[in-house]
Amino acid sequence: MSRPNKPVNLMRGWPSPDVLPASLLAASCQRVLSDKAQYTPILQYGADPGYEPLREGLARWLGRHYRVQPDPRRICITGGASQSLACILQSFTDPAYTRAVWVIAPCYYLACGIFADSGLNGKLRAVPEDDEGVDLEALERAIRQVDDEAGSRPETQTFKEPGSHRKLYRHIIYTVPTCSNPSGKTMSRRRREALVHLARERDALIVCDDVYDFLQWPLEGAPTPERPPELRIPRLCDIDLAIGPAANDPQGFGHAVSNGSFSKISGPGVRTGWVEASPAFVNGLSKTASTMSGGAPSQLCAGILSDMVHHGDLENHIETTVRPSLQRRHRLMMDAIREFLVPLGVQTRQSSLSGSQIYGGYFIWLTLPPEHPFSSSSIAEVAMEEENLAVGHGNMFEVLGDEGGARFDKYIRLCFAWEPEESLVEGVQRLARLLGRMQDNVELYRARSSSAQAPEPDSFK
Repeated sequence: MSRPNKPVNLMRGWPSPDVLPASLLAASCQRVLSDKAQYTPILQYGADPGYEPLREGLARWLGRHYRVQPDPRRICITGGASQSLACILQSFTDPAYTRAVWVIAPCYYLACGIFADSGLNGKLRAVPEDDEGVDLEALERAIRQVDDEAGSRPETQTFKEPGSHRKLYRHIIYTVPTCSNPSGKTMSRRRREALVHLARERDALIVCDDVYDFLQWPLEGAPTPERPPELRIPRLCDIDLAIGPAANDPQGFGHAVSNGSFSKISGPGVRTGWVEASPAFVNGLSKTASTMSGGAPSQLCAGILSDMVHHGDLENHIETTVRPSLQRRHRLMMDAIREFLVPLGVQTRQSSLSGSQIYGGYFIWLTLPPEHPFSSSSIAEVAMEEENLAVGHGNMFEVLGDEGGARFDKYIRLCFAWEPEESLVEGVQRLARLLGRMQDNVELYRARSSSAQAPEPDSFK
């Protein structure tokens, strides 16, 4: 058997070059850099909360989409979702005070290192998903147990002093509530509401990577700007804010934040995002020392993106290019999965939201048949070696330090956003060919799997 010469990468979670809005960015860049009144502030140090015109434009856009009252005071411009997560942890957690980080698993695995870098290594705990997005009963039991155990120990001195403009949280809950990476699931509204109430009761901060909210579509029919309610489920930060300040939070910092990003809607290279939360939380986040010292993150890109948002170019690009492209790619891959993988016993979910006919995001989460003799990590190793195919194996998406809390040996993540459309079908065909071959030659592959090399996960998102 000869190895295909053409590589197919179904692990890389990047947007296709075909949907990058280069011409729109160029036009906006030309406009703002041709006007001294515009380019002077965006080429200087910016205000701590970020470029005000972008905050105002985002407030209007997000308010219209989520049907909430626009309020720029709730928005802080960031250097992207990963950078803002790090700043949130710097400003609102403490290794001695914060008891645990609860990560919905399977998880976006590269976030685990950000928690570790913030001194929270060893405190990460896996919380399994259920069909509505998070097993709330399991989470509540686990938090209660940690709190009960901590209550019997003497209080340790904190490393940080938050001051009057910030607070420290006892727990962090990390989730991708809409079109989760990697499972593709969307958390139901009732589960979001219950999760917010739990966070308020237990002094927890829910950090939501809301990076796929705009990238959803119906399974039937073309995507349209007039989205049905299941494509506009309230964010957890909006649910929290609507309830009002909790009794243990008189300053109104809140218990949920929305971590947004332009990476999936304009290109990861712009390195710009936003956090939306309560005005008190946003003010505290803007006073992270690295932001105050360096000025607002991504000030130049924020000015360019502000122009795109103001003119409606970015919103139109999402509706006319990005969503239709992702819908088409998802259908191609799902049709190939049904034709080539389902006959081998492989299963996957049809809809992101239970009981609906919608999907979104970048990924499809495959479940191998229980009787398949190999783990997904072994399959990924051999896929690269024999088929020149990169796939995400389930073990990658376990929670760092609590891998036993939720295991994913029989799962594989495929990305339909990156590769050319014709390669999506070819990649699924290669995977099906490999699975059948491994099942027919169990002893041969058992002998070979220990010497194979899996693709290095840190190279991909």
